[in-house]
Amino acid sequence: MRVAVMGTGSIGSYFGGMLALSGQQVALIARGENLEAIRANGLRIQTDEELLTIPCGDRLWATDDPASLGTVDLTLLTVKTYQNAVAVPAIRPLVGQDSTVLCLQNGIDSYQAAAEVLGADRVLPGAAYIEAARMGPGMVKQSGSVVRIAFGEPDGSDSQRGSTILQVLSDAGINAQFSRDIRQILWTKFLFIATMAGVTSLSRETMADIMPRPEWRQVIVNCMREIETVARASQVALAPDIVEATVVYIEGDLDDMHASMHADTMAGRPLELEALTGAVVRAGRSAGVPTPINDLIYAALKPFAAGVR
Repeated sequence: MRVAVMGTGSIGSYFGGMLALSGQQVALIARGENLEAIRANGLRIQTDEELLTIPCGDRLWATDDPASLGTVDLTLLTVKTYQNAVAVPAIRPLVGQDSTVLCLQNGIDSYQAAAEVLGADRVLPGAAYIEAARMGPGMVKQSGSVVRIAFGEPDGSDSQRGSTILQVLSDAGINAQFSRDIRQILWTKFLFIATMAGVTSLSRETMADIMPRPEWRQVIVNCMREIETVARASQVALAPDIVEATVVYIEGDLDDMHASMHADTMAGRPLELEALTGAVVRAGRSAGVPTPINDLIYAALKPFAAGVR
């Protein structure tokens, strides 16, 4: 399978590297120092056990010109959502009649940006679960045992392309799930990610800092309840104990709870505010559900959404 990866940060580089190691033909769309490092030294992935190096050659190559690749079978869309305005049109030359774009971005409706440009029948929504970070140009670190991709057809149907992509991911050693209810999966992850990103960015502190404080714990739980209410009003079948289970998950691993939006806030970088807190506010309005906590987080962070120069 010919695979392109638009977004060679930690997530895109890791999954692209694993696919190349399994024998797929993978093109990483990169730029600047990252592109130069991959071309010169290959893509390097540091896991808890070993350092993997995938040289550019027969199975892996890197380019800053998507149009030079021609059409591919599968494109992984892994850029930050605020980069979609540039990234999505750039991958149009990759998308042919039988191509699929798998969106692995944060949010419940992020894939729709690609669907509007490339066609709804070309795009699959998905979710990535991985602890990974860039260590420098051409190198990423993956930690822990959780490496998973879940995806599905937007209408919940079965499909041959879904089965094919599932097999390709599985052959690469990636725990993959082709779901018949991708909305439930997206919202389940979203309830956790949007809450953590929102409250830690607002407070400028980590979950380990604020969760033990009763006043902040109440805000965190109520933020989840708010998102749960919006999801159920939007006809999403979340688990009955979704909030309780998420709280247990957070409290069981507080030291490792880090939101990329919090890191971006502290560094003055652009924020995925619209894909996270903004999506709660939009969905709440659509469903007729008040979202006062997320309204406050959104208003407080909006001035910093484009980054602080």
